[in-house]
Amino acid sequence: NKMGNDENLAPKPDYSYASMICQAIFSSSGKKSTLAEIYEWICSTYPFFKRNQQGWKNSIRHNLSLNAAFVRASRGEGVTGKGGYWMVDPKY
Repeated sequence: NKMGNDENLAPKPDYSYASMICQAIFSSSGKKSTLAEIYEWICSTYPFFKRNQQGWKNSIRHNLSLNAAFVRASRGEGVTGKGGYWMVDPKY
């Protein structure tokens, strides 16, 4: 069983989930991202996470919900889509 593609060869990055969330949010225009955008950014930046989708996604949701550095922002009036935006609290 040879591992020939990048996802199988890519090492796990040496960043915490909170750090990767910050990287994703700060790389976005407006410095806010939806959960789906955070997932997408992490997968495209760190191919390791294209494998085992569920485990790390749970960790991302856990960090967003419990880490005081992350705050939820509404999508705004008239903006369609599921869920709100996540931002880094300016205090952090």
